[in-house]
Amino acid sequence: MSGVMWTPELAVLRGFPTEAERQQWKQEGVAGSESGSFLQLLLEGNYEAIFLNSLTKNVFNSTTMTEEKIDSYLEKQILTFLDFSPDLDKNQRQQLIFLIGVSSLQLFVQSNWTGPVVDLHPQEFLPSALFQQLNEVKGLDAVVLSLLILDGEAIYSLTSNPILLLLARVILVNVRHKLTAIQSLPWWTLRCVNVHQQLLEERSPQLFALAEGCIDQVMKLEHLFVGDSGRYLAIQLHLECAYIFLYYYEYKKAKDQFSIAKDISKLQINLTGALGKRTRFQENYVAQLILDVRREGEVSSNCEFSPAPTPKEYLTKNLELNDDTVLNEIKLADCEQFHMPDLCAEELAVILGLCTDLQKNNPVHQLAGEELLAFTSCLLSQPKFWAIQTSALILRTKLERGSTRRVERAMRQTQALADQFEDKTTSVLDRLKIFYCCPVPPHWAIQRQLAGLLFELGCTSSALQIFEKLEMWEDVVVCYERAGLHGKAEEILRQELEKKETPSLYCLLGDVLRDHCYYDKAWELSQHRSARAQRSKGLLHLRNKEFAECVQCFERSVKINPMQLGVWFSLGCAYLALEDYGGSAKAFQRCVTLEPDNAEAWNNLSTSYIRLKQKVKAFRTLQEALKCNYEHWQIWENYILTSTDVGEFSEAIKAYHRLLDLRDKYKDVEVLKILVRAVNDGMTDRSGDVAAGLKGKLQELLGRVTSRVTNDGELWRLYAEVYGNGQSEKPADNEKAFQYLSKAYKCDTQSSCWEKDIASFKKLVGRVLELAHVAVKCSENRSSPQEAVQVLSSARLNLRGLSSKAKQLFTDVASGEVSEELADEVAAMDDLVTVLQDLSNQFRNQY
Repeated sequence: MSGVMWTPELAVLRGFPTEAERQQWKQEGVAGSESGSFLQLLLEGNYEAIFLNSLTKNVFNSTTMTEEKIDSYLEKQILTFLDFSPDLDKNQRQQLIFLIGVSSLQLFVQSNWTGPVVDLHPQEFLPSALFQQLNEVKGLDAVVLSLLILDGEAIYSLTSNPILLLLARVILVNVRHKLTAIQSLPWWTLRCVNVHQQLLEERSPQLFALAEGCIDQVMKLEHLFVGDSGRYLAIQLHLECAYIFLYYYEYKKAKDQFSIAKDISKLQINLTGALGKRTRFQENYVAQLILDVRREGEVSSNCEFSPAPTPKEYLTKNLELNDDTVLNEIKLADCEQFHMPDLCAEELAVILGLCTDLQKNNPVHQLAGEELLAFTSCLLSQPKFWAIQTSALILRTKLERGSTRRVERAMRQTQALADQFEDKTTSVLDRLKIFYCCPVPPHWAIQRQLAGLLFELGCTSSALQIFEKLEMWEDVVVCYERAGLHGKAEEILRQELEKKETPSLYCLLGDVLRDHCYYDKAWELSQHRSARAQRSKGLLHLRNKEFAECVQCFERSVKINPMQLGVWFSLGCAYLALEDYGGSAKAFQRCVTLEPDNAEAWNNLSTSYIRLKQKVKAFRTLQEALKCNYEHWQIWENYILTSTDVGEFSEAIKAYHRLLDLRDKYKDVEVLKILVRAVNDGMTDRSGDVAAGLKGKLQELLGRVTSRVTNDGELWRLYAEVYGNGQSEKPADNEKAFQYLSKAYKCDTQSSCWEKDIASFKKLVGRVLELAHVAVKCSENRSSPQEAVQVLSSARLNLRGLSSKAKQLFTDVASGEVSEELADEVAAMDDLVTVLQDLSNQFRNQY
């Protein structure tokens, strides 16, 4: 790129010139040149006039027409003009083509996003010979839409004036290497990429790679961001980059960009509580969630480099709630305490950006909804810009559709938002102010939201009318399917296929009839480029548990478009079912690369690593899974097992506590046995530390477990084991061990079946003998003889009871002797009873 920037570039980026810039252009003679007249039309929002200009027509007209694609023809004409036009110098030619490219992008945005409806026809600026190759103008749209398909992803069929996007793409993407005189070109390429992506069904890796390249180039143009003008442009750039990253699952990068924009704006934005009333009949002020916005230092919001506010009457009306109980907005007890400064366009866009980031990074939850409503209330309290007002109202309607008291307003507001596209009272210049920094959806997406809301409210026929008008056949099919009219769904798809065969219609017919042949037709019709066809075919195989065929289809689909998060996840599940753990690990790895906070994918990735015997990797991936979802008990269960496997005993104890939080009576005796053995044997953990240091934490855990699950003798024995099983040098530990062993014995005797089985009976005899020996040791350390006698008496009673039970159940009737298998055990119990009796007598003599 050349070293000197063309003076009007900054004005084109922000959408308007300052008075000082106008004076400078006069002095430099910009206004009088050919590019100057185009510049004037562009900044007035009169984009159609640029295309009707004779110079533009001359660029696209050719004396010779060959059979070639429209984009190739347009590119050839533009390159010819740039290289061989004798009337203008090189820089002027580049400036003119650049302005045509920007105008075509702005006009395309007006046609599909902002309105009002564009009155421009391709025949008015393209040569008639180009149309002679096609049967009709409608045919031109179909051809152009096919040229805009990327990575096998279909484009919305009713996109208005797609030729304008194709032209913008040719200039701002294909021939950008020729426009060396325009330094801000990568920024406009980024905007073109953003607009193009929003028309595609899925994320396009091609466009993302292009966007990343553009972002790197624009960031290097430091002279764009100098002074006051540069400060406002920097905020816009970081917001635009954030939205790009957010769309392509790069959540951390997006958050960083939003944060940088906020820092440059010098705003302090915090959710806080304030006393207020929310209902008409509320008597006392109670805490309400609001957004507190303050500006650091004295920064003027009325800067000449920021767009001027649009009069309120030209903005979409923020409709009243009109509820008999709930107030239209929170009535604060002290309004002055949280008085918001007068914010400019970029500052409002920063608040909207942070709100969008909050929405994307939080699950659908009532608290998250309240936080988002605090943001929207703040934005709607300063109605100044069409794009910000529209974005905030759309978000509010999505939040209110689930509330019985607010759903009526949500529907009325969505209808008003859909109607504003046709309304001509607001100029396109006002609508485009700060547009690229706001998540404004295309006008058909708003109409789709309205239809969805109508469908939820039971107005199925009204919803169907809108979906059919928008040619959103997938939604039409869903409506019919939910209404149980499967035949009607098939009928309408076949009617549309008679008009024109498209891969997406065949895919939908396959979805309705669950028949692979229609996906195969879609695949052939797309010349093996439809990722959707293989995706749908794979899902049908998955539903039928045909995992091998399913894997083949999904692999083909992700080869065409590697940015399909859902397909990677389903592919991983199919590989797991086939026990191909290498394949599943690769698929889930791609999932977490695309969406780092997908807890399910992290969990499944760890399962793959466990099966591949890569347990350390599994442990790390489960840590990532828990960062994403702290409430998922199955992930915690996997984590506790993996932690014990790899020797992360401290983490296993923490995980067990968390499982007790999530599941009140959670129990895993095997894990506890491993932990007790690790602590008692002084095993080393993964980092080389001796596990004996965790003894206190393990005792605390077992105390908590036994307080929840009181009837499991195994747990009580493990608890006693941590205290030395009565063999400790510390009398206090022996006392606790005796107490827990006694509870374990009580649990054992209360369980069923031990009386009928000699092996189980023998095991119980061993435990009662152990308990008696611990009782003897404890009696020696008792402070008074009475306490010692009490301990010994308890043990003696247990022995006598079990001995009597053995004689009762296992005595031979003929001989009158105890069964040989238990004779030694009974003799041992009787002997120990005598020993305990003698000890008790000795202590009684000390009374």
